Amino acid sequence: MLRLSKLTDYATVILSFMASDSGTIHAAMEIASATGIALPTVSKILKQLVNANLLMSTRGAKGGYTLARTPDKISLATMITALEGPIALTECSISQQACGQATGCGIRGNWHLINQTIHNALESVTLADMIRPIPAKDAAWKQETLIPIASLYR
Repeated sequence: MLRLSKLTDYATVILSFMASDSGTIHAAMEIASATGIALPTVSKILKQLVNANLLMSTRGAKGGYTLARTPDKISLATMITALEGPIALTECSISQQACGQATGCGIRGNWHLINQTIHNALESVTLADMIRPIPAKDAAWKQETLIPIASLYR
């Protein structure tokens, strides 16, 4: 199963909150209160996002954090990479040294293609997309589509 960590999930919540009011400087305490994420966790994530150049920090009494770019210039791939490291489904997608079978592997190129396709898909979704409301007709379509598929597993 492909799964992101809780910290990455929390980072998307934090960035989405900040993107909804992107011109404002937000204090860590304000972000924690608004998102319901514990302050120590918020502080840890904010530091990682600053290090990844997704946020800018300002010191002082009126200091805090603001987006380093507009929400439409921050991709989901960039957000995930900031917390998780390089996006890769297999070890050989990052480095040949990580796998003892790399020299004789006939499918490494295929994994690379799959990995690149997933990366491109994540790159095509921005923070602006994440905060955009889903139109009611799309939400209804998703609900109608999921119900029959879910019934197959009963």
